[in-house]
Amino acid sequence: MQEGKMTKIGRRCFVAGVVQGVFYRHGTKEQADSLGLTGWVKNLDDGRVEALLFGEEDQVVTMLEWLAVGPDRAVVTSLEVFEADLEPATSFEIVRD
Repeated sequence: MQEGKMTKIGRRCFVAGVVQGVFYRHGTKEQADSLGLTGWVKNLDDGRVEALLFGEEDQVVTMLEWLAVGPDRAVVTSLEVFEADLEPATSFEIVRD
């Protein structure tokens, strides 16, 4: 087994483009649930989507690849990713205003 393969990490992501009104948050939740990630996703007032992801490193990397494309109707123009401290979470939620 490779050292560090089961490392839990946290990432805060900001996604820009056509990412609101195209089921981006719902698609993100479906992907996160299928990968076993915890955290949340929400729309921002400036038109971006923010997501906080926690999980095994390889699952988070897979999720980041999905975020860079999004669901069919989305047009992602940028994805910013920052390290985030791990927080206790038991599920992945859509945060609504």
